[in-house]
Amino acid sequence: MSAIAILGGTFDPVHNGHLRAALEVREQFGLDEIRLLPAGTPPHRPAPEASAGHRLAMLQQVAAVYPGFRVDDREIRRAGYSYMVDTLEEIRAEAGAAPVLLAIGQDAANALDRWHEWERLFDLAHLVVMCRPDSRAEYGDGLSEQMERRRCPDSADLLSSPAGRVCSMAITQLDVSATAIREAIRAGRSPAFLVPGSVRDYLREQDLYR
Repeated sequence: MSAIAILGGTFDPVHNGHLRAALEVREQFGLDEIRLLPAGTPPHRPAPEASAGHRLAMLQQVAAVYPGFRVDDREIRRAGYSYMVDTLEEIRAEAGAAPVLLAIGQDAANALDRWHEWERLFDLAHLVVMCRPDSRAEYGDGLSEQMERRRCPDSADLLSSPAGRVCSMAITQLDVSATAIREAIRAGRSPAFLVPGSVRDYLREQDLYR
C-alpha cells in the first residue's frame, strides 16, 4: 500500500489556502493523492458555522474537479468529539505498515501538546509541519524535545518507515482565511478567487454564512 497523507480541518468553508497547501504536500512527497479530512465536532475550537453536510458537500465539489484530492468523511460520521488520535488509529489499521503523513500548520504544531493523547500521534503517523513565511516554531519544553528528537531533514526519509518522524516544509502563503471569507459574505462581498468556483457557486446556492 502506498503512503497516505491527510490534511484535516473544519473547512468552514474550504478555500484556496487549504487546497494550495494540500497540493504542495502531495507534490513534495510524490503522492498520488492527499485526503481532505473534515472535522466532525472539534474539541479544541468552536463548532463550525456550516453543518457537517454542507462542509462535506463543498469538499466533494473540490474532489470532483481536482485530481489528487480525496475526501475522507470518517470524523463527520463519528458520534461525539473528533480526536485525531482516534482517526489515526483507524487509518493505521487500514494502512498496515505503509507510511501515514499527517499535515498540520505551524500554529497547530505549536499547540500539539494540548491535543488529546498527543504523544501517541507519533506512534501512528509522521508529522508534516507546513510553515508559512511568517510562522515560527514555539514549542513547550516537552513538545520541543519530541519534535527535535524526531526531526527528519530529508522529507524523502518519511516514506521509508510507517510513523514517528517530523518534517517541516515551506508552503506558499496565501492571505486567505475561512473567517475572512465568512465575514466577507455576511458583508455582501463575493468570495470569488478565494474559494474554487464550484465552492463559490455552492455557497451562493445554499445561501451559507449570511
